[in-house]
Order: sequence, then C-alpha cells, then structure tokens
Amino acid sequence: MLSEIASRYLSQNRPLSAFSPYAPASDRTAWEGLDEEWRQKSLALGEKYSGFSWPYLCATDFMDFSRTGNRVRFEDRFFLKRHALNALVLAECVEYRGRFLDDILNGLFSICDENAWNLPPHNSYAREAAPLLLPDLSAPVLDLFACETGAVLATALYLLSDALDRISPLIGKRVRFELERRIFTPYLNEHFWWMGDGRSPMNNWTIWCTQNVLLSAFLASAQDLDSARRRRIFQKGCESADYFLAEYGTDGCCDEGAQYYRHAGLCLFQVLFLCDSITQGAFESLFAEEKIRNIASYIFKVHIGDIYYINFADCSPVAGRAGVREFLFAQRTRQEDMAAFSAIDFKAGGDDTLLLPEENNLFYRLQNGFCAAAIKAFSPFAPLRHPDVCYPSTGLFAVRGKRLFLAVKAGDNGDSHNHNDTGSFTVYKDTKPLFIDVGVESYTQKTFSAQRYEIWTMQSAYHNLPIIDGVMQKDGEVFRATGVSWDLDAKSIQMELKNAYPPLPGLLSYRRFAQLDEGDAITIRDRAVFSDEKKHQVVLSLMTYEKPVAEQGTDLPEGCVRLQIGEAPKGGDQQGAFGSLTVKGACVSAIEEIPVTDARLQKAWKHSLYRILLSFTGPDVTLLIQ
Repeated sequence: MLSEIASRYLSQNRPLSAFSPYAPASDRTAWEGLDEEWRQKSLALGEKYSGFSWPYLCATDFMDFSRTGNRVRFEDRFFLKRHALNALVLAECVEYRGRFLDDILNGLFSICDENAWNLPPHNSYAREAAPLLLPDLSAPVLDLFACETGAVLATALYLLSDALDRISPLIGKRVRFELERRIFTPYLNEHFWWMGDGRSPMNNWTIWCTQNVLLSAFLASAQDLDSARRRRIFQKGCESADYFLAEYGTDGCCDEGAQYYRHAGLCLFQVLFLCDSITQGAFESLFAEEKIRNIASYIFKVHIGDIYYINFADCSPVAGRAGVREFLFAQRTRQEDMAAFSAIDFKAGGDDTLLLPEENNLFYRLQNGFCAAAIKAFSPFAPLRHPDVCYPSTGLFAVRGKRLFLAVKAGDNGDSHNHNDTGSFTVYKDTKPLFIDVGVESYTQKTFSAQRYEIWTMQSAYHNLPIIDGVMQKDGEVFRATGVSWDLDAKSIQMELKNAYPPLPGLLSYRRFAQLDEGDAITIRDRAVFSDEKKHQVVLSLMTYEKPVAEQGTDLPEGCVRLQIGEAPKGGDQQGAFGSLTVKGACVSAIEEIPVTDARLQKAWKHSLYRILLSFTGPDVTLLIQ
C-alpha cells in the first residue's frame, strides 16, 4: 500500500515537505488559543519538575538486567527523564518566558549524554539474540525506545529551536549530532529485524519504530537532514509499514491485544498522517481502505465498558483510556461511532487523558494540546452502542447482552506476546470482571526467554481451560483450535480444542460450545471423548476476580453445584457486580486464592484472584453463568 504510493510520488521528483502540523512555541497566537484547561494544567505539571535533578544512568545500571533479570529499576529512571523533559518543554511552550529553559537544556544534554538510548533487554543486533552486557557506542541499537527518544528530542527542538538558539546555537547542534549518530545513520545503513524483509513475522515494533524515525526525520526542518537522505528514509519507512500491514487480516484485528493497539494501530495512523502531510495528500485514499478502517475501529469493538477491554496474551484488561489519537484516527477514517467512543472515554479519563503525564512520546502530548478543544466539544450523534464482533484472522469472538458480556479466543498459541489460551473465555457482568484473563506480570529477563512458559500467567492452567491428564496446552502456531464456527445472531461459538494440546493417549476430542442466550445467561458446554475406557482426569480451571463461594442447601438437580461469585450487594439490590455459576457434570475439587503482589498486575487487579478447579465426573460439563 504505502510503498507503492511512495515510489510513485518520488518517481515524479515531487518534493517532500517538512512535517509541521502544530505550531512551534514562537507562534504565540496559536499557543495562547489552545484549550485553557490543558494550558494551565500543563504549566502546573512543568512546575513540578522545576529544578529537576536528572539521574545519571551508569554502566552498572545498564548491566543490572543481564545480572539480575530485573528491567524495572533501569526503566523507571530512564522513562522518568523523558517524562520530566516532556512536561518542561510543554510548560515553556505555554508560558514562553524562559522560566523552564535551563531545566530543558539540562534534560536535553542529560539524554544526549546517555551511553545508549535503547533498553538493556533490547541490546542485541539479531532478533531473540541474548542481549549484550553493555552498549557499543560505535554501533547504536535501534529499538523501540531509541527511536522514541529520537522523536522526543526532535519534537523538543522543533517546538523551542528559536528560544534555545537565543541561549546558544550549540544546543541544537548537539541534538542534531546525536540524532544523526544514533538514529539516521544506523537506520539508513543497517538492517534491524523490525524493519521487515517480507519473510519474517512483524509486530508492533515495526510501525512503532518507523513512526518515530519518520517524526525524527521530518519534523519542521528535519534537523538539517539533506533532501536525498530524507527521501530514502521516507521510502524505507513506507516499506516497513507495508510489512507491518501484511501481518493483519482484512478484519483489522490486533493479535497483540488492546494494550498494544496503542503501539500498533495508532502508530500506523501517525505514519499515514505524516506521509499524507509531507506529500500534500498523496496518501489520503488509504484512510478509506477497508483494512485501515478496521484497524482503526478495533479498539472500539473490543471495549467492554468503563476501563475494561477484552484481553488475551500479554495484554492487560485495563488497557488505558482512549483519547485524542483514537479520535483523530476515527475522524480520518470517517467512523462516527468510534469518534464518539474516543470523546466519551477521553472525558472520563480526566487529567490522565488530557495531559498524558506518563507518556514517553512528546509528540503525542503536543497533539493532545492542539486537539483537546475539539474532542471536548464533540457531541455524539446517538447513544453509543458497541457491536457484537468476530475476527476470523485471530478467532476472537465477543457478544453482549443486557448485563453480560462474553468473549472467546479461538485461534492458536502462536500470537505475538502469546499465552497458551486457545479456547479461553472471559465474562463480565455490568462491565465488571467475573471470569477473567489475568494478563501478565512485570516483564523480566525470563518473560522473553526459553523459560517463558514456566511463568504461571502464560500457562493454560491459569486460563479458563481444561487440564487433561495433567497436561496443559502447548505454545506454537500448530497448537490451535480447529473446526471453529460462530453465529453472531445466535451469539454462539464452538470449536475443537484437542489440537491445542500435545498428543495425549486416548484423547479423541475436546469440544467447547459457548453461547450468550436471550435470557442474558451464558452457557459453556465442554465434552471430552476418549478412545479407551481408562480413567482419565479432566480438570477445568476457571479464573475469577471475585471470591467464589459454594451455595449451601440449594435444591439443585442431582449432579449440580452452584457457586456465588462475589458478595451479593447489600439491601437486596440485584444490579451489583456479582454473579453465579451453576455446574453440571463436575465437582469442585479446589478453590485457590492467588494474592496479587506484582506491580503490573496490581494496575488491573486491586485484590486477590481466585482459581476454581472442577473435576469432570463424566464426559460432559455444562456451566451456566448468570
């Protein structure tokens, strides 16, 4: 898509314009006309970093990951510097009196002085290679955050070049020197895996890195980059964008989940936005392409309600509020419902969506400032309704009732950021979590190593799936659901899960059927079929957020058990976030409490999680969730 347009445009010897979608700070009319709440709160946030002491990242800090496997200690300090610089730059742009310039100058030089802009876990030159202990200054690594650091510095220089030049032209010269050495030279002369080659699978890295290299090269004067090299960067970036798009089905589903959409689909939007701007509209037609429109609307379609999204793989159910970038993508692809969703979510997010205080990318925060007034003023044309969806490219299925929400993930166990979760389901009631996908703990060295599936959150035994004769699902694309069929009108899906497991003696079939019925109840029916009469152990694992308690003294049919999930609301109010589970064909063998101690998981789950283990008493088990 993109590379063809780029080649055609360049073959006509047409110029590539500088990218300047938003006014630099010297344009006081533009800046003083921005949303006043954003202006005042941006100023206050910058003041919090006044006199900031810029941490020094020494060699042993970088080595900490290789030595201990911990990546958080380094990353906390690394990203804090970017957050501080972003806040100071925007505060100076709002006020423009020089009050923050010394701190900004110190921040620019502190980042320029870093031995590397890439993170220690990414310090390698081949995909999945073990990271080197220390960075090689003569051969910079272009990873996600090296590229993003380049975009941060380029944006800062674009916004404040006049003010910085009045202090000394050597400031801009230093920044441009580092951009040349760390970004442009390696980008044009080396091949990093995420650039794409037409054979290797790509993921969010491809478009995320490409976006930031393009921002670094084309913002305003492009940091004095000569025309010929900018054209090469433009062409190469468009080729990488096509490799990224090739990973998507026409349905636009992000197999990395809602959280990664912000680094995938939204980065694609920025690439298209930039390319269209610098070519005077040559890329406009792509916003009408079915695949692009579906990539844009994915985040709207997988939103459950409030803060929650359908999650699988490494994605968290709390994937972050939608905001300006989603709103702009919706507008360019002419999707009114998604624009409405973005505006509503932006307003619900308060300062987090207005200011993006923990966002590393300065350009996103700048974009917020210039678009805040428009998104605040947007009025939805009708009540917001999320559609029922199925995504053939990944096997994702989601349907909604009056109070209940059901999502099922068919597909395979070869997704990017994969968990062994084929066939797992999640259930929400009144937009609150009942049966859940846990997500992933804080990334460590083990997360992306050969020992990945030793981590409990990655295992099928901690998803809503069976353990068959003590065996869990296996990772890899060949371990998949087969015979998948769904009916959105009937709100049902069924599949064969036998092939998601390694070969098991005697197992002929394990089928799963799931349906959200008209009475706003969910039925899950599982059937295990074996070729022999040996005693086989099938244990169904169910993950819940609220505590399950077996009901006592109920008049259920023989062979059934009922559990209440969570405490009933006080005062007889039946509109609370609790549910019930009626089980036929299995007994409760255990209910385990799993304390949530990991910082990343604690962002989604505020208390312990629970695992129900149901032992089959026959070939069939039926779950009724209400």
